[in-house]
Amino acid sequence: MDQVSLGASVFSWIGTLALAIALAAAAGLRAWLPLLVAGVLSKLGVAALGASFSWLGSWPALGLLGGATLLEVAGDKIPVIDHVLDAVGTFIRPLTGTLAAAAALVHIQDPLVALVLGLILGAPVALVPHVAKSTLRGVSTTTTASLANPLLSVIEDALSLIITVLAFVVPILTALLVVTGAWLTWRLLRRRRASRAPSTAA
Repeated sequence: MDQVSLGASVFSWIGTLALAIALAAAAGLRAWLPLLVAGVLSKLGVAALGASFSWLGSWPALGLLGGATLLEVAGDKIPVIDHVLDAVGTFIRPLTGTLAAAAALVHIQDPLVALVLGLILGAPVALVPHVAKSTLRGVSTTTTASLANPLLSVIEDALSLIITVLAFVVPILTALLVVTGAWLTWRLLRRRRASRAPSTAA
């Protein structure tokens, strides 16, 4: 393999990993939306999914994913139900993050290997924005009596959709933005936790 082919192969690997990371992160905000977008793009011939995940572009899958996305998006705007969805999402979003990552990785790996890598990569990546989202919702519920939650939900809808679409257009840049956003959120939450901790000074 010459240097040009090797460079192209490495770049393809990096791009695919970046796509997997971005899709998994989007799944941490909305469990089914990234899979729905991937399925629609596959149906339109824009995104090529491996044979093992081509079912995402089938009409039955698109119908189920569309219904699940609609229910999640609508339910997240209703107080109390949004907390129930967050609790359930603690288990579902890492799973959908795994599927989304595996659907991207199947291009360059055997389907079983892609699924294992998707679990290793997608599940924790999806869990990070989910935890940040749940924490922010808790703060909003306490400080605004849940009045700001629907607005936050709309912002989360938009972020998940934007991340998913950009992941297919500029995957490396999108993954970098996702990682940067996760780091800044972690710093912010850590600083907030430190400011709320009782002072031990005499």
